[in-house]
Amino acid sequence: MLHFFRPTSSEPQFWPVGMVLEGSSEALCPPPSLELRPSCNKSQPSPPLGSSSQPHDGVFPEEKEPVKYGELIVLGHNGSLAHGDKGRRRSRLALYKRPKANGVKPDVIHNVSTPLVSKALSNKSQHSISYTLSRSHSVIVEYTHDINTDMFQIGRSTESMIDFVVTDTVGSGGGQGGGGAGEGGGQSAQSTISRYACRIMCERSAPYTARIYAAGFDSSKNIFLGERAAKWRTSDGLMDGLTTNGVLVMHPAGEFVSEPAPGVWREISVCGNVFALRETRSAQQRGKLVENESNTLQDGSLIDLCGATLLWRTPAGLRHTPTLKQLESLRQELNAARPQCPVGFNTLAFPSLAQREIVDKKQPWVYVNCGHVHGYHNWGYRKDKGPAGHGGTVPANTGERECPMCRRVGPYVPLWLGCEGGLYLDAGPPTHAFCPCGHVCSEKTAGGWSQIPLPHGTHAFHAACPFCGTWLTGEQGHIKLIFQGPVD
Repeated sequence: MLHFFRPTSSEPQFWPVGMVLEGSSEALCPPPSLELRPSCNKSQPSPPLGSSSQPHDGVFPEEKEPVKYGELIVLGHNGSLAHGDKGRRRSRLALYKRPKANGVKPDVIHNVSTPLVSKALSNKSQHSISYTLSRSHSVIVEYTHDINTDMFQIGRSTESMIDFVVTDTVGSGGGQGGGGAGEGGGQSAQSTISRYACRIMCERSAPYTARIYAAGFDSSKNIFLGERAAKWRTSDGLMDGLTTNGVLVMHPAGEFVSEPAPGVWREISVCGNVFALRETRSAQQRGKLVENESNTLQDGSLIDLCGATLLWRTPAGLRHTPTLKQLESLRQELNAARPQCPVGFNTLAFPSLAQREIVDKKQPWVYVNCGHVHGYHNWGYRKDKGPAGHGGTVPANTGERECPMCRRVGPYVPLWLGCEGGLYLDAGPPTHAFCPCGHVCSEKTAGGWSQIPLPHGTHAFHAACPFCGTWLTGEQGHIKLIFQGPVD
């Protein structure tokens, strides 16, 4: 038997969450009628995502001065993916107002027998979310076109309805520098990122509010939450649920650019409600509803997709960050000061921003436990640490060196300028480096990111370098660089 309800209120961005869980009598026996949202004109179906008439036109606009909603930046990439940015697979993406709205909103709820779900979802032009409550009962929420919002979808899938293709960021486990992504030779079979991870809805009128929701619509315009997925009927008869590995969001506690301080990691539901974290990432029991927080993105909001973390920057926030041209000017200023190795007295120089992962012979190196900057030298290993090699010294692969200036022992790594301007909190001089990877940025940027715990695995959190994803070490996670000026 099929029941459907057409809503009557026009506004709700959040659906209230009750305590009726899957398996309860109320969940299996829904009320015969329910008011949700006003009816919409069925003669105007939602335009297909990624169709030939609108091939991601909101993402790559042709207008001279389009409205920019904000930008998404994947952490762990220093300006571009390891194999280069290509189309929708890139390290950074700006979201612009689309020529035509493609947003959707809840419209009609159907209570159907589970075996009839595929028949109920046969309308390929209709967006819908299917909640399987049991083998005999499912709820389908039909969505309709919303002329007031633009929708952008993010996920691992390369299908055309995904606006931003994101793959796992590799190398966050405490190795030195050079994080990357599995974007090269195909997608990882072990990826924990959902093919249709999340969607962002942006209001087309000022102040252009952006909201995030777990899960994205597939090629059939459906979101399917199976019998094992965490889902529930709310106290007023509506439905909500969580994705398998979840979509976590952390809003900054204050202004991201003026007083950077981490907030609290929360989980976002399919309908945009905010919850405390589950016991583990994929646990079936949801966390407690957090009623005084929202899914509205703000400058500095972090979005974790269980394999990659994205940073949301607003146009206002980006005005405080350095452009690539400004970063190049800062690099030239550093080199113009002619820093020297305090032992070899050779002049040091930061390599071109385009030169990545290939160490230049003039490149500055740093002892990360003290901050003294040197040129490269192949000596200084501690004789009393680790197994001895030829000459009684520790093999080079241990990475532990003794600084000839202060005798402190620790990693000795090349310095790299942070090239992704969107990760900066200001345009200050590059005076500090993250430990132990050696990425250089402003003091404010280093201090801000060193405070932020980023998700790792199913329930661990670690502060990490935003440019490469390396876990931070030491008391502060960053060090002030001590340069030696020219002796002449």
